[in-house]
Amino acid sequence: MKKVVAEAGTKDKTIGGAGNGGKRTVPATKANKYYSIADVPKAKGNNKHAGTATLRSSITPGTVLILLSGRFRGKRVVFLKQLESGLLMVTGPYNVNGVPLKRVDQTYVIATSTQVDISKVKTGELNDAFFARPAGAKKGADFYADQEAAPKTLDANRAKVQKAVDGALSFQGDMKDYMRGLFTLRKGMYPHEMKF
Repeated sequence: MKKVVAEAGTKDKTIGGAGNGGKRTVPATKANKYYSIADVPKAKGNNKHAGTATLRSSITPGTVLILLSGRFRGKRVVFLKQLESGLLMVTGPYNVNGVPLKRVDQTYVIATSTQVDISKVKTGELNDAFFARPAGAKKGADFYADQEAAPKTLDANRAKVQKAVDGALSFQGDMKDYMRGLFTLRKGMYPHEMKF
């Protein structure tokens, strides 16, 4: 007699009677006799995991980027390094075009073919915590009241770091004018046909 191996979720049951074969493989648990008329959705597992965004190949330390959104949109900035959060740390520098040290998402920049020497810039200690809001900063209903009560003051540490970065980046002549110039699209200019 052929040996039958029971599959997972099934069991062998002894059946009486000479013509019934002696054993049958049946489900271990009986199927429901009645089903709900409404399908109950089953939650799907989340396969996503948080991680640092992969840096585009066109963006390397020293690349001049064009900002596409935010307060400084259209301005050219120098890319310094990618932070642990995946954001890019850039600077104008401030003494050239008014863009301070800031974090931007690489989605909102255009990388140009222009490169700047940033070998003298010290960015080792700068991280996401440097850009975090002060502990006492409030958000909410009292926003305008707080603005009137306490005027904005520049953090001395940030000003010192900005000055050091600006001093390490020097622009002269045409390069200085290029960094100061605002990027705008005019009639007949199509970004997909342009070489930056």
